[in-house]
Amino acid sequence: MTSPERDPHPTEDLTGPPVEQPAGEEPTAGQPRRSGLRDPERAVRGLGAGTLSLEALVLLLAIQPIRVVGGDLGGAAIGAVVALAVAAVVLAGMMRRPWAWNAGTVLQGLLLLGGLLHWSLLGLGIIFALVWAYALHVRRVILG
Repeated sequence: MTSPERDPHPTEDLTGPPVEQPAGEEPTAGQPRRSGLRDPERAVRGLGAGTLSLEALVLLLAIQPIRVVGGDLGGAAIGAVVALAVAAVVLAGMMRRPWAWNAGTVLQGLLLLGGLLHWSLLGLGIIFALVWAYALHVRRVILG
């Protein structure tokens, strides 16, 4: 006697009700495109908060190497880097607010201006401005 075979990988969709849409076709103009996420807004907020948290960590960890290699990072410049890192952490915690995305963009501009204090801050500013631009792009694609 053999037992009925069971599929070890069921194709049941656990994310919500199935969407009746033929394969290979895009949604019509009147229908919003589903992202496949249970809570797209929460996912996007997590992306923004994670980006800002990573930026704060990198800024704080970059202080000592900049001092050793660059040499001319004074107390005011270190204070500015710490202030930018604190602002990034505060904004990461406030991503539920719609203005936090704009404030994050301003933060990237301030980091780019930090390039006037030391060239390596300009490099970090360029890198994180590109990462932030990508996060904004993902936000626009997912939320519409």
